[in-house]
Amino acid sequence: MSTQSDSLEEFRIIREWIWDGAIGDVMEVDIWTDRPIWPQGIERPTDTPPVPDTLDWDLFIGPAPYQPYHPAYHPFRFRGWYDFGTGALGDMGCHFFNPVFKALKLGQPDSIYASSTPLFPATYPNASIVHYSFPARDGFPALKLNWYDGGLKPERPKELESNREIHPTGILFRGSKGALMCNSTGNDPRLLPESRHRSYKRPPKTEKRSIGHYEEWVEACKGGEPAGVEFEYGSLLTEIVLLGNIAIRTGKKLDWDGNRFTNNEEANNYLSEPYQNGWELK
Repeated sequence: MSTQSDSLEEFRIIREWIWDGAIGDVMEVDIWTDRPIWPQGIERPTDTPPVPDTLDWDLFIGPAPYQPYHPAYHPFRFRGWYDFGTGALGDMGCHFFNPVFKALKLGQPDSIYASSTPLFPATYPNASIVHYSFPARDGFPALKLNWYDGGLKPERPKELESNREIHPTGILFRGSKGALMCNSTGNDPRLLPESRHRSYKRPPKTEKRSIGHYEEWVEACKGGEPAGVEFEYGSLLTEIVLLGNIAIRTGKKLDWDGNRFTNNEEANNYLSEPYQNGWELK
């Protein structure tokens, strides 16, 4: 999975600091983004402009439910439609979840619930909040992971000085001994408050450093070490992100056992949607 930040030096620093106990036990993490930067929370267009000569519309539709061509869908704006995209969470979630999953050794959540601005039949909402609950892992307590999009932001951390602002998009690790804030891809990690950041004695560099984002991919293609976000791990990130979208669409608290929702059959219908227009997976 092309998660470029996985190769960053700062990405490893975050793990080393957290594993060193810099902020104590982490029991809650907030992630926020200014996306969507495309239209969502809208109705379907009703006019049918001609298909551009440069576009094979049937191929673009592929296995999705057929809709007449409209620039409301393509290019770029496909992200906001249930038929073609996965909204703000699906667009950026794998990038932003990655530093958290690796630092806190997360796996499957046990429940998810969400709230949002008004839902529309065909598009993701303008803004949403998704809460994931993860059970305790070896050496780590249970965790609540909160996702905010559409410009929504979490509660301001008490450790942040009044003359400082949180990032426009970012990640906040809330620990029993303080907090760690970075931007949404793991850059610029800072312990909070600033006095804690300046006095903290950095631990040794124990994490193996990356040879580079593209270099990892080439090495893996040649039969060397797997890339940092190889397929098995990348598929886990994708799955967890998409569970949040199902919680948004149902508006219900969903209990998850790693394969299906145990308390909501409606939600299970979203786990696998049928292929349309003669497409099949072989």
